[in-house]
Amino acid sequence: MAEMTSENRDPHHIVWDWNGTLLDDNHANLAAVNAVCASFGREPVEMDHWRSIFRRPLIPCYEELLGRTFTEGEWERVEKLYDESYVSHLPTCELAQGVPDVLHAWAGEGRTQSLLSMATHEHLVPLIAERGLTSHFTRVDGRKFTTVKDSKAEHLIDHLRRQDLDPSRVVLIGDIDDDARAAREAGARTVLVTSGLMARERLEATGAPVVDSPAEAVAAVRSLS
Repeated sequence: MAEMTSENRDPHHIVWDWNGTLLDDNHANLAAVNAVCASFGREPVEMDHWRSIFRRPLIPCYEELLGRTFTEGEWERVEKLYDESYVSHLPTCELAQGVPDVLHAWAGEGRTQSLLSMATHEHLVPLIAERGLTSHFTRVDGRKFTTVKDSKAEHLIDHLRRQDLDPSRVVLIGDIDDDARAAREAGARTVLVTSGLMARERLEATGAPVVDSPAEAVAAVRSLS
């Protein structure tokens, strides 16, 4: 077996998360969460509270939020309420600061990048096209199948396999602790940004580098070896 050198350990491919990472959509997420709260008779929540409890799997997260266990059909009701509200606010969401310049810069170094989101594939692909970003990515994947743990891990493994990528040369940039978990299970590395739905201290607890923007995340990726 060939000895692993610093050159072939250097990251060559970034897998970008979408919501809260490349897309600044926290206000849309919070509005959708509060639409769910209103329907279930709960007072609206502030972003700091939501960022303190948000996690995957989603069902127990929302059960904690609402203070109740879901009965049959209620989770489907939550999903419908959330999706309708989120989509109505989506036109007000801008790309994160520094995007798409940071995508141009990484590609300009002769490296590659793709996008993987836990948003449904059918929702994600046209949205990326509408934003004029598709050409930046070697592949765009949303959630195409369900998993027992409701984690990005299996989706990331499939995403890398379909591109024949060496996980040791890949860094996932995301905004929640499940992104770090997914990268670890796939054999990749991760950098987390504080711009999404999880408080900084929760991100730092993963042991991954934590930064404040996509541009800082790419700078952190360049420092990995």
